Parts: sequence; C-alpha cells; structure tokens
Amino acid sequence: MSNNFRACPPGETLSRVWPHLGRFGITRVGRQTELDRIGIPVWCAYAPNSRAIVIAQGKGLDDVSAKTSAVMEAIERSVATQPYCSTLMASLNDLAASGHATDCLEDLLAIGAQPIEAMEQIRWSQAHDLAKNASIFVPFEAIHLDRTHVRPRFWVSSDGLASGNTWHEAVLHGLLERVERDACVLWNVGEPAHRHERRIDPYSIEDEGIREMLEKIFSADFDLALFDVTSDLAVASIVALLRPKGDDGSLRYVDLTMGAGASLSPELAAARAVSEAVQSRMTFIAGARDDLVPELFSRRADPAHLQLFRARCTTNLSELPTMSAVSAQDALDRLVETLLGGGIDQLYAIELAPEWLPASVVKVFAPQLEHPDGDRRIRLGSRALSKGFL
Repeated sequence: MSNNFRACPPGETLSRVWPHLGRFGITRVGRQTELDRIGIPVWCAYAPNSRAIVIAQGKGLDDVSAKTSAVMEAIERSVATQPYCSTLMASLNDLAASGHATDCLEDLLAIGAQPIEAMEQIRWSQAHDLAKNASIFVPFEAIHLDRTHVRPRFWVSSDGLASGNTWHEAVLHGLLERVERDACVLWNVGEPAHRHERRIDPYSIEDEGIREMLEKIFSADFDLALFDVTSDLAVASIVALLRPKGDDGSLRYVDLTMGAGASLSPELAAARAVSEAVQSRMTFIAGARDDLVPELFSRRADPAHLQLFRARCTTNLSELPTMSAVSAQDALDRLVETLLGGGIDQLYAIELAPEWLPASVVKVFAPQLEHPDGDRRIRLGSRALSKGFL
C-alpha cells in the first residue's frame, strides 16, 4: 500500500491514546468482522454518554488498523462535542476593528437560521488559514459536534473532522475528506450517463492489499463497482458500491452500500472507498447506531444505484492522478497548492484536542467545496450549480 503519511504504525498510535479513553467516555471496543461473511476487519468503539453518535466504527486491512481507526473516530467525536479550543465573545465589527480576518461560514447555516449581523455578539474561535498561512476567526457554533443543542444555528456535522498523530497528519486527512465529499456531490448531480462513464476495472489494480480485499469480496459472492469520481481539482477520488449477487428485485436499501475515498495516491483512495463500503454494510448488520431508523430496513434498493453495476469498466486505476510526497507536511502543502490552482483558496483548520492528548483532532473548513446532504440553508454551492444539470 502506498504511503499514507502516518507518523507511526497504527498499533503505536493505539497504545498512546488507549490510557485516555476513559476521559472521553469511551467504555468498550469490539470486533464486528464476523457479523458479516466478507472478512475485511471492522471494529467499533462505544461512548454511551456521547453528545453525538454513541458508536464509532473503524476499518482497515488488519485488526490493529481497524481497531485503531474505530478508537480514533470515537476520540474525534468526543473531542468535537466539547472542543478544547479557546473562544472569544465579539462582534464582526469588533474583530474587524482589531484587524482580524473572519469568515461567517454562511454555507453551513442551518435551515431557517439567519446570517451573523455586524453588531451581534457571538463566540468565535481562531483557525489557521492554510492558503495565507495566517489566522482567521470562525463561529464557534460551526465547529462543535454537540447534537444535544436545540435549534442549532449551524449544520452540526463531522464533515472535515479528522485526527492524526500530528497536526499536519490530521489536517491532511480532514482536507482530503472535504475533497472527497465535493467530488461525490459533483458526481451525483451529474446526468446518469455521466455517472456510468468511468467505472474502474478491479483487475487493473496491482496493489496487494487492495487485491486481498477484492478477493474476499468476490469469494463471499458480492459484486463491487468502483468509479473514478475525480473532479476538476485532480485529486484522486473513488466511489465504491457493494451489493450481494442475486435478483435486483429482492435487494433492500441496506443491501447496497457505498464508500468513498480521496488521496494523493489512487491506491489509497481505492482502499478507503472499498473498506468504507464494507464498513457501511456492517453498520446495517449490527443495527446499533443511534442514527439508524427502522424504515431503512424495509426500503427497496434505489434502481439508479443498481444500474451502476451494469456500467462497463472503461478505466484503469493507474489513469487517476497521483501526487508524490515524503511526509504529511509535504503532502498537505502539495494538496493545498493543488486546490489553490483550482481556485479553492478558503481553507481553514482548527485544533480541537486538549494538550494532554498525544494526538491531534482538527476541524477543516473549505467553504468553496460542496458538502454532503444535511440540514443546511444552502443545499448546493456554486461548483454543483455551475454544472448546469439541475
């Protein structure tokens, strides 16, 4: 597998954070792999009193990677519900008078919420502007993940939330998630024929780790469809669709799952997409996540999604763009440079983790990129609307 720019192996990361799980309310970590017949490792971590989703999941090529992934996701959510970043009570006018840059993040306003007024006193937090290498203030309410708030002003989402052994590592993965979500939205708003165009031939993949995952999937009698959804930003982005073989008419919504990934390396993007599709299937099998509703299990599979499995393979993985880097910092610099070249220059990151945690948890904002579905006042941004398919 290509370099994922992690500062240390997953097992070392796990050993560092393990003594702190109790402080985050994480009480149990479990292996879910055998609940399904595919065999790709999936683990979960429980935080019963969480102010967000109680169950976090993680996936990987091996048990240690999947276990670490689940634990780190649980830590991310716990930290984000009560961020350790400092806040400042001020108005837009106050900050402007003090020479501070601000972004009101109006793209993240919740349905029915009003924009911030110039004289309105609210809580702000200081983020780092990745494009300008400077500080910028953003509304604190757009940062946190506390779902106990009634009528929040901003969309409460984990989009752009990421962790890592270091700041650069966490920001890199948070920004890649934003790129991935943007690419998926642009792919979904396109005409059906466009979505069918760039199906990746799984037999063109040479990476041993991915081939091992594919072998497990095919041996378990599943179909997998991989699509190149890379946008104009030229960062490798892939969608994976997974379904059991059989009659289309018998398939439910929960039988067809999707995963996505974006990376400087097409191999890593593919690995993330495939393993996430498997993890999503496990989410439905376990049935324990608190954001699942019973109606999902009786809903029929979307015919449009089933049609994607009939698309011809026209693309090899090696055709996707690749960026080389020697470290997480180098990779982040190259990614930011690429986004700037594509006209994406609003890129902010803020550290949320306490100083005593031997890891970084960040929230990354990229207002010019598209967001996944959510309870937002603005559903689609200019990149999606400019495609002219709506």
